[in-house]
Amino acid sequence: MSEQSLIKLNDGNMIPQYGIGVFMIPDGEQTVNAVKTALQLGVRHIDTAHAYQNERSVGKAVKDSGINRHDIWITSKLWVSDYGKDITTKAINKMLNRLDTDYIDLLLLHQQVGEYLDAWKEAEQAVKLGKVRSIGISNFESERLEELCNFASIKPSVNQVELHPYFQQNELKKRLKKYGTLLESWYPIGHGSKELINEPLFTELGEKYHKSNVQIILRWHLQEGNIIFPKSTNPQHIKDNFDIFDFCLSNEEMQKIRGLDKGVRFYNATLSQQEAMFKNYRPADD
Repeated sequence: MSEQSLIKLNDGNMIPQYGIGVFMIPDGEQTVNAVKTALQLGVRHIDTAHAYQNERSVGKAVKDSGINRHDIWITSKLWVSDYGKDITTKAINKMLNRLDTDYIDLLLLHQQVGEYLDAWKEAEQAVKLGKVRSIGISNFESERLEELCNFASIKPSVNQVELHPYFQQNELKKRLKKYGTLLESWYPIGHGSKELINEPLFTELGEKYHKSNVQIILRWHLQEGNIIFPKSTNPQHIKDNFDIFDFCLSNEEMQKIRGLDKGVRFYNATLSQQEAMFKNYRPADD
């Protein structure tokens, strides 16, 4: 792995700061091909989840790549139905089977609802048993964030949330600082928002550095210390997204991009809405 693409977590593990996401990519050939393409280009971090229902394809792509498993970082997430005493441990074992691997590099609790404290306790046990290297959370932004962090013996290494230039999560960063928890970004380019991507500032910087507007946004994320994994099934897009390590934005340019923060989300759901939406969904776990 390139040293410039690694970042240290609060547990001492080094995570590739850049990866590929497979959210909403169908299980089977599309996921296998997207992951294999990324790995061939040098990407070494894959972000999946039980709820995405494509973990088996991720595992197959890793095996088929011929790359040493220890050189690839696999992140997956436990769904709400995976939470609970004596439930989470079984769910982790099933996840290992689906991914066809002996360990998971980063295991996240996918949502801030359900029996998340019991799930966290069993995730900690999985770390002690060597089944998981690092553990973290996803979409924890309510007061349940502090509840879990204060409960935890192992503090979350990351919190994966919506994060992009229009929604920079500065308050959340402050809340996480005491735990040493880093931010991971889903929707790193704002769900493909044309308004965001076509910001004149990104066009100006793209012309200066001979990069696309998307590449400028992704480069900003890296320099901000965010962990990112843009999703694509298009081989050229996967290649272009990863081609952001040969230039650096200046401090002044970074500050200008910080000034674009509008506090605008592209996904909005209250905690009560999340409770209602997520409690009845049970992804297949065979």
